Amino acid sequence: MKDLTAGEYALRKIFSSDYEFTIPDYQRPYAWGKEQALQLLDDLEGALARDTDEPYFLGSIVLVKAGSDPRAQVIDGQQRLTTLSILFAVLRDLTGNPKLAAELAKVVVEPGEILAATQAKPRLTLRKRDAKFFATHVQTEGATAGLVALDDAQLKTDAQKAIRHNTAALTERLAAWADDKRQRLAAMLGTRTFLVVVSTPDLNSAHRIFSVMNARGLDLTPSDIFKSKVIGDVSDPDAAEYADKWEQEEVDLGRDAFANLFGHVRMIFMKERASKVLLQEFDEQVLSKYLPGKGRAFVDDVLIPYSDAYEHLLTQNYPDGGNWAPVNNWLRRLMQVDNDNWQAPALWALREHGNDPAYLSEFLRKLERLAASMLLRRIYATPRGTRYGELLKQVESGGGLSSPAFELTPDELSETRDQLADRIYLVAPVRKYVLLRLDDLLAKQPGVSYQHKMITVEHVLPQNPKDNSVWKQDFTDDQRAYWTHRLGNLVLLNRAKNSEAQNYDFAKKKSSYFTSANGSAVFALTTQVLTHADWTPAVIEARQTDLLGVLHKEWELS
Repeated sequence: MKDLTAGEYALRKIFSSDYEFTIPDYQRPYAWGKEQALQLLDDLEGALARDTDEPYFLGSIVLVKAGSDPRAQVIDGQQRLTTLSILFAVLRDLTGNPKLAAELAKVVVEPGEILAATQAKPRLTLRKRDAKFFATHVQTEGATAGLVALDDAQLKTDAQKAIRHNTAALTERLAAWADDKRQRLAAMLGTRTFLVVVSTPDLNSAHRIFSVMNARGLDLTPSDIFKSKVIGDVSDPDAAEYADKWEQEEVDLGRDAFANLFGHVRMIFMKERASKVLLQEFDEQVLSKYLPGKGRAFVDDVLIPYSDAYEHLLTQNYPDGGNWAPVNNWLRRLMQVDNDNWQAPALWALREHGNDPAYLSEFLRKLERLAASMLLRRIYATPRGTRYGELLKQVESGGGLSSPAFELTPDELSETRDQLADRIYLVAPVRKYVLLRLDDLLAKQPGVSYQHKMITVEHVLPQNPKDNSVWKQDFTDDQRAYWTHRLGNLVLLNRAKNSEAQNYDFAKKKSSYFTSANGSAVFALTTQVLTHADWTPAVIEARQTDLLGVLHKEWELS
């Protein structure tokens, strides 16, 4: 590729006059959420705590950039560059050191120079819809406090909401740090935090690079490295046999799942979230217990048992009859959770108690309750990992099913109840999980709901009823604002939504949209609605109370 350049650069070089980043309008909006922003800060804090000169890499960005011309269109890397700009701005506005504040201000905005007859300009310019907002509320010195105080109603786009929420989350976390710690973080960002920058002057070349870098090929994975070490430790004539064993497990799971398995095994051994790359930590925390000299034992006692357990977890393929059916059903429910952190403790249980379906059923029931609560409360990756790590420590040390980490504190119970009662539709991973669990409970046929190829969540009272509709007569604006997105007004469909039918009045909606002929009444949750003659605030309120009662009982939230 013509004039392709690639190199590792410290952030102080990235956020300098060498680059004028712009986000092309055809790019998707800024979309990182609180979880990703705080995870970035957690990772940086972990690197800071290690207090070494070891460089910390934040991945790569792909640019359209010609030679020494600073103008650079961002093809890949918008989310990181924007979040880093927010982080620098928050540090700038929180620091009590005027010199550091001035230095950080130059990182966020290139200052104009009278002698050079240049105007101040931001290091990063977002898409046109959000550029002015970002410049005013983030890149302007002292502006982040005012941004945090804004209400969502004052924000025009989802990107602006994400910018505001992430600024608030980073501000809250960093405000609790001592100023000295914030200064050390700023110094680490400037001196030993790096990005790999790949640039080319040609847009088509940049997109090809992006495609290649994100392609799901058969590149060498950490598991391939581990295999070479383990099988290399097995002496002839057994090496070929153990290589076959290893490869059979990879075939049984599939390459991607097999690669993921090693992260879960690392968690089971370490019982804490990762602080280094898997290649390093698995070597230090797992393989070091077996190599040199015990390669066979690693394959026989770790790889094969955990691989078999992982296959059960992913496929829920225990025998359907008898005592094993509940184990499959709990695994099906857990597989609907929008993260996989729960899988390490589940794998531990499947490995250690693989012949005890009664134990596994109760273990997974407790695990699902904990996972559902953290899902509802939107607990992000780091505290999730900490909680599951503590659970692993307790169950492995003999706590078993009585381990305190399973239990929810009074505050956690209260917050879980509050989130359930709130506008649950507005959080996509939560709404689907909760409605599937409800349908599961109402139908008394565990797992049936999950077998449909397409499942969508629909409102009974529509989001945007027409002015001449019955909905406008039966509901005031305040009642619609309160009830539209709550549990009592939601149902499941097993087909794509129909934008026209969504706004039908209730009688027509029942007859032509929520019927078995259209594939909806198979859900117990939706069948409920067909029994009502009308749909009013009182009906929704009663249904909300009933459904919350079902979930409170199931998850022991009282």
